[in-house]
Amino acid sequence: MNAVRRFLSGSVGVHLAAFRRERRPQLAALALLVGLAACGAALAFHAGVEALQRLWLGTDTAGFLAAASAAPWWRVMAGPVLGGLAVGLFLTVFLPNQRTSSIADVVEARSTGSADRLAFWPGVASAVATVVSLGAGASAGREGPMVHLGGTIATSLGNRFRLPPDGARTLIAAGAAGAIAASFNTPLAGVLFAHEVILGHYALGAFVPTVIAAAAAVVPYRALHGDVSAFAMPDVAVASLAEFPAFALLGVAAGAAAVLFQWTLVGTDLAARRLPLPLWARPVLGGVVVGAMGLAFPQVLGIGYAAVDAALRSDMAVPLLLALIAAKIVATAVTLASRFGGGIVFPSLYVGAMTGGAFGRIASSLVPSLASSHPVYAVLGMAAVGSAMLGAPISTAVMVFELTGGFQLSIALLLCVAMANATTHALHGRSLIDWQLEMRGILLRDGAHRHTMRALKVERFMSPLVTPAPLPEDYPRGTVLHPGDSLARALKLFDFTRAAEIAVVDPAAPDRMIAWATHVEALRIYNEALVAEAAERVR
Repeated sequence: MNAVRRFLSGSVGVHLAAFRRERRPQLAALALLVGLAACGAALAFHAGVEALQRLWLGTDTAGFLAAASAAPWWRVMAGPVLGGLAVGLFLTVFLPNQRTSSIADVVEARSTGSADRLAFWPGVASAVATVVSLGAGASAGREGPMVHLGGTIATSLGNRFRLPPDGARTLIAAGAAGAIAASFNTPLAGVLFAHEVILGHYALGAFVPTVIAAAAAVVPYRALHGDVSAFAMPDVAVASLAEFPAFALLGVAAGAAAVLFQWTLVGTDLAARRLPLPLWARPVLGGVVVGAMGLAFPQVLGIGYAAVDAALRSDMAVPLLLALIAAKIVATAVTLASRFGGGIVFPSLYVGAMTGGAFGRIASSLVPSLASSHPVYAVLGMAAVGSAMLGAPISTAVMVFELTGGFQLSIALLLCVAMANATTHALHGRSLIDWQLEMRGILLRDGAHRHTMRALKVERFMSPLVTPAPLPEDYPRGTVLHPGDSLARALKLFDFTRAAEIAVVDPAAPDRMIAWATHVEALRIYNEALVAEAAERVR
């Protein structure tokens, strides 16, 4: 009996104490709250979009494409144009000098610890702008802003309960998992997305909260809407093993489509920035362009569920499928460049479905005896383009499985995804999220050590003077640091000067010394950050 007591108080007691010390029970409880909040936000988001669609075309999402196809031209144009005016005025008042938020903002907040990217009220304002945008026909998805809103809710709760940095990052990932799970009714994809895209690791300590958040988000959603796949698919299966070379070729084509999509998105955004227009007018101009495109191709208006469903049911001819690939890419690029709210997750799946559908029809016309049904290729294309755009092969593959119920296509789908990502890497070297972060100076692909050197600032390890003093006359003016300088610059300066300490001066008064930075402290904080990063990935 004493041995059992010693065992429980020893081994078990040590682990329980560590479990409580790391605040795991509290993190799990907060993940539950975040998941429930994400579900509520997703339901409100969906209801808001449908209410605006009814106001515009008199129908909900199920009848959106048919209504847009039959509506007079002025009604089709009115949605994006008036919606653009509403979004422009809303941004001018509530989000001046900003854009609506996206997945890249969540990844940036996780990697840099910048709470500004996930401030609560700007996050809510971004979600409201996206609801208006999508309800008015802007050609984008809802998942990116939902992921941001999930991260915003998680950050607010983390700050409220003063979670440690690693716990706060895990809770942000839980918010993303809940948002994806509730938006698509895809809990497995939500969990994997949170680890693959937001965290960049699969540590067990983070896995439990993300699973709790995804489950908490999807259970109420399914209680209200049922446990059904988003798209009603016929039974699909690979017709012949001889098709696998064709699946690999589809992956290459999908990767090329993803690269073209990325170039168009970023190029259009850079071009739009040079237009001399006030903020309120930008969505109006974008609404004119998207509305005009909607007159010719109503399938590009709004989120696009009906168009993807038609592609999966093989209801489109090759010329229309090819035209919709180009039209959706351009419409989404114009939508986001003109400051409408929206994301790129579902547009990527849309372009993939059209790419796969067109490829399948062409393949079946060339070798009809070996080709699988057209929906097989559409499903494979969805996963291939989506994964290459997001840089998330595992979570996107699982997302498409859950959306379509096509689990029996697993080997073919994984081959397509692998080839698409390899092609994108060969042609472009990065996903869209990586590219967006690089344009902000955040180079996560360089590795944790280089990112850490850029993210840590001198103010973290400098030793402030009790009283600021004039910089000595004989001190070299070109070898000083500022509090906002990066650790990378400090280490380069230590190496260049061979000095043990360097003066830190006030940026507003270059001759006023406010602190000393020592080489030893710089190396200490760098090593501590690397150790903490490594520990978080395996704990």
